[in-house]
Amino acid sequence: MRSLLILLAFLCCGPSWAAHAYAQFGDIKYPANFKNFDYANPLAPKGGELVLVPPSRLSSFDKYNPFTLKGNAAPGLSALVFETLLTGTLDEPTTAYGLLAEDVAVSLDRRSVTFKLRAQARFHNGDGVMAEDVKYSFEQLISKQAAPQFRTLYAEVAAVTVLDPRTVRFDFKRVNPELPLIVGGMPVFSRHWGQEEGRTKPFDKIVTDLPIGSGPYKVGRVVFGRDVSYERDNNYWARDLNVRKGLFNFDRITYRLYKDSTAQLEGFKAGEFDLVQSFIAREWARGFTGKQFVSRELLKSEFKHGNAGDFQGFMFNTRLPKFKDARVREAIGLAMDYEWMNRQLFYGAYQRVRGYFVASDFEATGMPDAAELALLNPLRDKLSPQIFKDAVPLPPRTSLDPKSGETLRDHLRRAKALLAEAGWTYRDGALRNAKGEPFMVEFLDNSGAMGRVITPYTKNLEKLGFQVNYKVIDFAILQKRLDVFDFEIISNRIVGSESPGTELMERFGSKAASTEGSGNFIGIQDPAVDALLDNVISAKTRPQLITAVRALDRVLRHGHYSVPHWYGGVHRVAWRNGRFEKPAVTPRYYQPETWASSTWWATIDNRATLAATKRAERAP
Repeated sequence: MRSLLILLAFLCCGPSWAAHAYAQFGDIKYPANFKNFDYANPLAPKGGELVLVPPSRLSSFDKYNPFTLKGNAAPGLSALVFETLLTGTLDEPTTAYGLLAEDVAVSLDRRSVTFKLRAQARFHNGDGVMAEDVKYSFEQLISKQAAPQFRTLYAEVAAVTVLDPRTVRFDFKRVNPELPLIVGGMPVFSRHWGQEEGRTKPFDKIVTDLPIGSGPYKVGRVVFGRDVSYERDNNYWARDLNVRKGLFNFDRITYRLYKDSTAQLEGFKAGEFDLVQSFIAREWARGFTGKQFVSRELLKSEFKHGNAGDFQGFMFNTRLPKFKDARVREAIGLAMDYEWMNRQLFYGAYQRVRGYFVASDFEATGMPDAAELALLNPLRDKLSPQIFKDAVPLPPRTSLDPKSGETLRDHLRRAKALLAEAGWTYRDGALRNAKGEPFMVEFLDNSGAMGRVITPYTKNLEKLGFQVNYKVIDFAILQKRLDVFDFEIISNRIVGSESPGTELMERFGSKAASTEGSGNFIGIQDPAVDALLDNVISAKTRPQLITAVRALDRVLRHGHYSVPHWYGGVHRVAWRNGRFEKPAVTPRYYQPETWASSTWWATIDNRATLAATKRAERAP
């Protein structure tokens, strides 16, 4: 009977439903009986150590709870300690396979998804992973004690129901093909985490309590705030599961944190850690050199990937009155001479970011086509007329030859005119409004690395009369200010996505703009943008998703909410030679840190070194 019901459900629901996996658009690569992912080596030996640095600006940590707003969690927690009902792959953008769940079933009306948990799934304390833990995790994540982005992410979930000890159902407020992936990707933790004397602390009071997760690693040795190690769980419940076969091979993964990139680079050369990704072209060209690279003690390479381009740019805080006028924002963008920067500062290593979905299927180009217009026309009274008259804006270009194209001087003239239209004119030695107030702008940075970019940019802005302040502050302070939107202009990077969706509500939605701790740093509150976001998350096919995101990209770019930076088409990675091996197959979509920590393995010498280290640590 159950087989008949499964067959009927498959026929009615279409190709997006499968017992062992779920695909948003029906593109499931691996069959139910697959042995391992193509990019994993199922024969990889276990052992050894990998020492990393976070690929973010994190310079310290003060908690083990990555799901609350205040403070900075230790790096690596989410990927190594906590697990999800479904797990994504590094070679498919919109498909996930059963991890904690052995079975996933979407209802005929697509208004709910049911997960059957694996009987062998265990938390680190030995308890089984139960449906009650799934429900508890969801309830904590959508509570006011958790970071607000979770409430946005799970806003379309109407209810979570425990059907039996190992079966849980999520009901949805509306049909959205992405929702099974969203709830399937929810981190699950024990309902006993944070208990003291039989009582569980409020979720935001669970700070330094060691997590009770089900992942391949547990928290090990810690130098609090500076270093954190994760020890492989020898009793890891999923070590022989196909979605984990050949993965997470190191006995110990350690993260070391540094105050700035200079100290980090010197630490790498001194042998303090094993692998690092470089985000700075000058540093890659001039810093990753020397006798250790000549002798091949250290290796470096530019790895190709299929990732969508990352967005990076200076973001305006449009909550501030001086940045509310799009003409002002456009004028500030016109003052950046990217071509000069790429020649003089970046060794020609980058391409200019054009929009929020650069180098992907979702990037808007030219004039809107018929499919985009079908979404834009109903919003015509809420949108700028330029969206329908002009091609999507591109960042200004400058030329070495004034006769062959526009120069920086041309752009500054245009910027001056835009500022005048917006009520800002140069007089008494500064750019002033009708009240005589000078236009002052402040760039916030946490590392000082943007200084060499902001310095020449400042000179161009000063030609327009702006008074510019560049302030470097500690990352922890910067994070607190970002949480309450206390800034004027920041530099921010958003990793590209092969399937953008609900997370865009957190980045561009009106509700997120007024929610402290959200990712809507810009403060966009636009009903037209909200309507386009609704089209994105309700897309039922990939072509519909592409059209919806392109329309969104077009509207955002016409708003001039940021000054686009630059991006590279490769991962620049350096690592210590002789300590690691990697699979023959490189995945299409990956970030270097997680690729190495999940698929690489240690050489014999590396494994022997860690074994000796562990013996020394146990010695009295």
